Amino acid sequence: MRIAFIGDIVGRPGRKIIKDNLQTIRKKFEIDYVIANAENASHGFGLTIKNCDELLKCGIDIITGGNHSFDKKKEMIALLETKPVLRPDNYPLGLVGSGVKVVEINGEKLAVINLMGQFSMPTVENPFNWAKKLIQSLHEENVKNIFIDFHGEATSEKRVIFMMLKGQVSAICGTHTHVSTDDLQIENSTAYLTDIGLTGCRDNVIGMDSKVPILKATTGLGGHFQIPSSCKSILQMMVIDIDDGKAINAFKIKKLCNKQELIITYAITE
Repeated sequence: MRIAFIGDIVGRPGRKIIKDNLQTIRKKFEIDYVIANAENASHGFGLTIKNCDELLKCGIDIITGGNHSFDKKKEMIALLETKPVLRPDNYPLGLVGSGVKVVEINGEKLAVINLMGQFSMPTVENPFNWAKKLIQSLHEENVKNIFIDFHGEATSEKRVIFMMLKGQVSAICGTHTHVSTDDLQIENSTAYLTDIGLTGCRDNVIGMDSKVPILKATTGLGGHFQIPSSCKSILQMMVIDIDDGKAINAFKIKKLCNKQELIITYAITE
């Protein structure tokens, strides 16, 4: 199977570049299933029902989240109950929703997992111990194809989860920083990327208008972050070929709003 993962979708510019390009890319590369982190898709903070439906119609099959999952609490609760939307599985017990979904693709099972790190994040259960038990349970159910979106601030946490689980899952991709890393690799049959980077404005500060971040950096006085009304946008996605639970190929696609060609980077292999 061939799956794809799109990084943090930020606001209307992120949604628009997906609407304009995803179906074409999906067809060109014969992608079977698309996962996307969309916790910033609505005005940069959270996800609304309207924007969720918009993204699903564009060719996204399932949506993951992170620390902004519940910024629009009422709508997110409804989405978790009715739509293919996940929130980090290691949020405290008793919270609505789940961070695990097992789907069938071309007769094979694929588990999509959403986890969140601990550093500079809301209160969550230990993601490393949580992941070990979760992966063991999936293996006992004979689910071999496993993708993890690890939403975290610290690159070290993402590397730890990779070192722990390589050879046990198909792919791990980090989200949250909105900054793309250049370490796409396949090791022990697990594809890994520390952070996919944002899909949205690329000429500002992590997808947001630069005025408030500059003000905060220079004076210490903050304000409400805004999505720019116009900007140069980018779509970033990771594509993984999986065979019997093993990543056999992986590459990253970048699409700039003002360029026709795609920028493709292939994984470093063992």
